[in-house]
Amino acid sequence: MNKPKALIFSGYGLNSEEETAYSFQLAGAIADIVHINDIIDERKQLDSYQILSFPGGFAYGEDPGAGNAYASKVKNHLWEATQKFIQKDKLVIGICNGCQIVANLGLIPAFEKKYGEREVAIVNNTSARFTTRWTDMKVTSDSPWLRGIDTISLPIAHGEGKFYSTKENLKKLQKNKQIALQYISGDMCEYLDLPANPNGSIDDIAGITDDTGKIFGLMPHPERGMFFVQRPDWQLLKEQYRRANKKLPTDGPGLQILKNAVQYFG
Repeated sequence: MNKPKALIFSGYGLNSEEETAYSFQLAGAIADIVHINDIIDERKQLDSYQILSFPGGFAYGEDPGAGNAYASKVKNHLWEATQKFIQKDKLVIGICNGCQIVANLGLIPAFEKKYGEREVAIVNNTSARFTTRWTDMKVTSDSPWLRGIDTISLPIAHGEGKFYSTKENLKKLQKNKQIALQYISGDMCEYLDLPANPNGSIDDIAGITDDTGKIFGLMPHPERGMFFVQRPDWQLLKEQYRRANKKLPTDGPGLQILKNAVQYFG
């Protein structure tokens, strides 16, 4: 099979492009890290890729609000190209700061495919603190990114990760099954003795999609959970596997999300 090509945005404070590109490569894609200005100047073309990724970071220092300035850069210079891209059978993912960017762009939830209208907000954690830890989530969407996954554990690292929506839009998200991930208390929460919801998100939301499921924004980092040994409980599990005479896994839970994207184009 021909490997799909993934474009990983970079520039202006995004800082997770290297591990995101590496994760896509491990998943079986060809991954290019491309500065947004190289796309604006047409050194690279969005249309030559099948997957777009907005990775994590602190774009523009988050001074004008998380994801706002980078979203404005895209809206002002690449909106026509972005609209053409999403009208085709392609995939988009926004991770952490990237999730904030695609939400501000109105790529998610984009009810009735009205892209460009901001309909949810991602605001300061209830704790008013930057939080870094692992979380457990249940999958509540049939998005191509999440096929075959019922529950998943992934790390977070954010100070503004609290999903907020009006009651009306929350009902739409629920009715349309656009809530993709919801925090739950699972093995990781039990192991770390932490509450399920790490930031106060409404309805325990960790990630949402547009109504096609092809555009996916999530606050947890799948690229930081691509190896088994990145799990905080891996040494405990190692002993359990050893005593059961089972082979130690190599992949972490996050890699399957990116493998699903690659398999979508298979």
